[in-house]
Amino acid sequence: MTRLERNINLAAVVIPFLGFIAALVLLWNQAAGWTDLAILAGMYVVTASGVTIGYHRLLTHRSFATYKPIEYLLAVLGSMAVQGPVADWVADHRRHHANADEEGDPHSPHVGHGSGLAGLWHAHVGWLLQECGVEDRRRFARELVEDRGMRWITNAFPALVLLSLLIPFGVGWAISGALVGGLTGMLWGGAVRIFFVHHVTWSINSICHFHGRRRFATEDRSTNVWWLAPASLGEAWHHNHHAFPRSAFHGLRWWELDPSGWVIRAMRRLGLAWNVVQITPERQTEKLA
Repeated sequence: MTRLERNINLAAVVIPFLGFIAALVLLWNQAAGWTDLAILAGMYVVTASGVTIGYHRLLTHRSFATYKPIEYLLAVLGSMAVQGPVADWVADHRRHHANADEEGDPHSPHVGHGSGLAGLWHAHVGWLLQECGVEDRRRFARELVEDRGMRWITNAFPALVLLSLLIPFGVGWAISGALVGGLTGMLWGGAVRIFFVHHVTWSINSICHFHGRRRFATEDRSTNVWWLAPASLGEAWHHNHHAFPRSAFHGLRWWELDPSGWVIRAMRRLGLAWNVVQITPERQTEKLA
């Protein structure tokens, strides 16, 4: 990782945090309204879904297939979550699965940093300043590199980050009719939203390989963390995912909340998704620990 790349990643961590602190001050002084919180919620769901459904289940694991325009839209929405260009994200995550909790895993809390707080810090944030985005795209994400549309979306990442700030600004300004409404909309729907999406996603890397429940025989140390499932849109059933990486549904029991899986089911019913990978109860039983 070059110094410039490290500084960019550091800024992507620090700036949303500062925005979050500023938002807390405004909230304490009752200077934030329901419009700001609605913009935050809307942008959170849309961009986080771009990561969970687009970056992760569709593009990394090919858990289902869809039309190219929808594939590109999901990649754009995932880019607006500000977690890196789509080809880099996919390459890093495939590398994670290829070496889960072993040497070569870019963000395991158990490799090279101990299994305590130092390991958790590395898995949550530290890896962003050392190993994020350094993997060879052609080795781990060749089909994305060779796809002209995905190549354009990857290269357009800085512009899409800017768009993810301009949209809440425009919505806030349009609803309030005032510039200050646009600025607070950008604060909550931009910086604060990025902060929350980042740390929920990074918690899958750290907490869901450190603390939680397991029920399948896997060679890694992945876990399910039920209380993180709603905010992560179902990604926190991470042990289920490592047991069956290609499954479009991470919640494998009826009570395991998986909003991303619900969206994929709805897409299938509407004819917008096909070849949806679903794990049968028999396969689940065969892999029980």
